[in-house]
Amino acid sequence: MPLRVLIIPDKFKGTLTAPAAARAIARGWHEARPQDCLDLLPMSDGGDGFGEVTSALLNARIRHVRTVNAARRPCVARWWWEPRTRTAIIESAAVIGLAMLPPKQFHPFDLDTLGLGAVISAAVRQGATRCLMGIGGSATNDGGFGLARALGWQFLDHDGHLIERWTGLCRLDRIRQPRRRRWFARWLAASDVQNRLLGPRGATRVYGPQKGLRPRDFALAERCLGRLAMVVRRQLGCDFARQPGAGAAGGLGFGLLAFLGAELKPGFDVFARQAGLARRVRAADLVITGEGAIDASTLMGKGVGQVARRCRELGLPCIGLAGVVGDGRGIAEYFSRTHALTELTTVKQAKAKPAHWLERLARRAAEGVNEVGVLCGRADGSGKHVCCCRLSSHLNSLPGPLTSCA
Repeated sequence: MPLRVLIIPDKFKGTLTAPAAARAIARGWHEARPQDCLDLLPMSDGGDGFGEVTSALLNARIRHVRTVNAARRPCVARWWWEPRTRTAIIESAAVIGLAMLPPKQFHPFDLDTLGLGAVISAAVRQGATRCLMGIGGSATNDGGFGLARALGWQFLDHDGHLIERWTGLCRLDRIRQPRRRRWFARWLAASDVQNRLLGPRGATRVYGPQKGLRPRDFALAERCLGRLAMVVRRQLGCDFARQPGAGAAGGLGFGLLAFLGAELKPGFDVFARQAGLARRVRAADLVITGEGAIDASTLMGKGVGQVARRCRELGLPCIGLAGVVGDGRGIAEYFSRTHALTELTTVKQAKAKPAHWLERLARRAAEGVNEVGVLCGRADGSGKHVCCCRLSSHLNSLPGPLTSCA
């Protein structure tokens, strides 16, 4: 019996974008089960790929602007514009992202969020009144200091001297506000994590190491961000540092709250609303999701884990595909079946030809559907499923036609 299959992967970080992963999964699934109806829905929870995924959902047009990356080196950054709703889509990782820098060439003490200011200014000049910003994947740990400076905020020490590097925030005495404090009628920041700014689970200690911070750097970084949070609380009257998501992107979440009036939302929730996810999940007989690694962290707010949770609530089978799959009781509880690229090849080969191996893995998963009874409890056996093949227009065509359900 033909099945309605929703294919909704996140990126396979460092190897495949979410759209590329969706296409590879669809090709492999189609080889084994050409009769099934495939609905491709690449996702992003606010990190790398947010712009590409969100702009496709809103039919937004790409724009370019000259700015600087996190190391203040000149670059040309992408953003997206949807004129009907006057919405700007900005992906922080495409400007100040870790992937924008040569590996291990810069220390986070020398990086900041300044370059985002030019992108925001370009969106305002275009006429944007609404902004959707994905803030994950940054190389920075400056609490939004650079962005705030780019948009007119001034940070002064006890002698009234301007602080120009975020590592000087330990001397911060007061903040001078710009005349303009509101840039968009609504500014929605999609955060891929819910950490607070400070403490053992804050930006510095949890995410700093992957950006290059060493344990000996933690004290200074924490002291600078702590001083920033204290002065903001004293002058602005709000303890933004304690809000969930304030620690996202090295504290960029905090800066957006404190200086720019943005709303922080879990990135997956932003994506789900824009994509009409609830409707598309309910229309499916089976959901396939995936990312680079499915492990315990997948169920801690990541998009793939959120998809699996929703499927579990609906009693809908959910297959997880990944480069590697970790052990854990939770994984077995939320996924009907998981498959790893390491079942087929080595990690080195999987990274060298990720689309090829993911296609083969999807084919294997499709071949095992009937054998493992993954669909029990959802298919009614009537054979009266009627739908068409729904391939999003922004994705490349698959080889060969897909067969509609009859």
